Amino acid sequence: MKKFLVYLPLILCAWACQKSETYPGGRISPYISIYDIRNLYKSKPVKLTQDNMLGSTSIAAMVVSDHSGGNLPVGLLIVQDARRLSKLRGIAIPVGDVANSYVPGDSVIIDVQGAVLEKVDGMLELKDVSLTGIRKISSGNAIPVNRVTTAAILANPGDYESTLAIVVKAGFDPLPAKGDVLAGDKVLNDGFGNLHLRTEDTSAIAEVGAPVSANFYGIVFVDKDNAPVFRMRKAADVTVLSSEITIAPVIITGFMSDASGADGNYEYVQMMATRDIDFAATPFSLIVTNNANASTPTGYPSKGWATGDKRSFKFNLYTGKATKGSFFYVGGIGKKINGSKSTDISSANWVRTFDYTTIGGDGFGAATTGLMANSGNAFGMAVFQDTVVTADTKPVDVIWVSTGGSLFTAGPPAKGYRIANTDFYDIINPITLEEQPYYRQGSNTLALSYNTADLGIFNMLGGVYNVSLGKWVQARAQNNKQLTTTSAITDIEGEGATTIK
Repeated sequence: MKKFLVYLPLILCAWACQKSETYPGGRISPYISIYDIRNLYKSKPVKLTQDNMLGSTSIAAMVVSDHSGGNLPVGLLIVQDARRLSKLRGIAIPVGDVANSYVPGDSVIIDVQGAVLEKVDGMLELKDVSLTGIRKISSGNAIPVNRVTTAAILANPGDYESTLAIVVKAGFDPLPAKGDVLAGDKVLNDGFGNLHLRTEDTSAIAEVGAPVSANFYGIVFVDKDNAPVFRMRKAADVTVLSSEITIAPVIITGFMSDASGADGNYEYVQMMATRDIDFAATPFSLIVTNNANASTPTGYPSKGWATGDKRSFKFNLYTGKATKGSFFYVGGIGKKINGSKSTDISSANWVRTFDYTTIGGDGFGAATTGLMANSGNAFGMAVFQDTVVTADTKPVDVIWVSTGGSLFTAGPPAKGYRIANTDFYDIINPITLEEQPYYRQGSNTLALSYNTADLGIFNMLGGVYNVSLGKWVQARAQNNKQLTTTSAITDIEGEGATTIK
């Protein structure tokens, strides 16, 4: 028995070796992903061989370059794929005038054996590709839309280099004057960052009018300083969304939804005026909706924000003033920063407070011990430039927390909570251009997250709103501020808070 155990590994090895000679096993794909190609570069030129490509010889990719507009670097064929881990990556291939014969949607197979991977003025290029090694397989293929924020491109330029991207709801700062065109270098802002947009003076795009707000399709290039540069290909790469500026007079900048201890009368919403407002002359209203399973009426809200009962609660704002760029507050009579035992902040600009635990809302909303949910289904808040609100009234700003509950149905008839054009939401889908006036409809799916209950966290929504542009040039982010009983008003109005410019 011992001898058998000693020889068993040798027997198994002999069997396995014999099997390997007769069983063909798996075959290495002839195609290597661009993701893997790019990873072969380690700061110096690399010649591609079948060995360092682990048996592969070619790339199968989609052309995204279009030289018809004269705005791309001459002679570069730009292709991309997402063969590896579904990660989209691209590469530039210098092929001279041959690049002009390829258009977006061409599917190509390129033999890259012997090609050299090298950085040229900051861009990673695949040089010395044989022209006879490029085969077009088909044309007119759809290229999936790759929506990317400027922040993502700025943070990882190499991940987006030589890929086709769309930057949505973007504009310029300062605003274009009447007659301004795209020619030259401009700063493109989509609410997440500033991206360098380059349009050659000699290109067919140069004389296209500079829009107030638009979607920009283009290819990401990288300069010698590793800074991303965005280039459109042709005039059709600009989809104008708006030529008008709509300024939100009031923006939501934070809220206390779960104070330390009991919440009743200690919940509040912080807002900012973007212009001088006399609420007696120009009344507004704030509505909070709670969509917990116990909130009535149940089902989809046929009256939207005006549903009332335990679903929505309204504060009318008809007294007091707020100066441009200043914070003001609406909520319970507690006027404490973090529950009953915390710092008194009654000296802040409280435009409207009352005992909502015993008094119903202005026009609708049942008295409640908690305006805002602490977990589970969604709750939201919206500001209206009126004290009369119906299912059809459009808010000037909206914020939502979480996504659960009966929030939207397409119907017919459609039922839901209307949104405004904000950093989070769009009344018109910026990609498909379809109407989507409700939360949870189309692309309107963004929401803040719940915080752990009873910790006294102030939901600070830090961002930058540009009044002259009528848009968020830095989108709001949920900057949770852990408060104590001794926290001061400066803790929720200071560092990390929303500002305007």
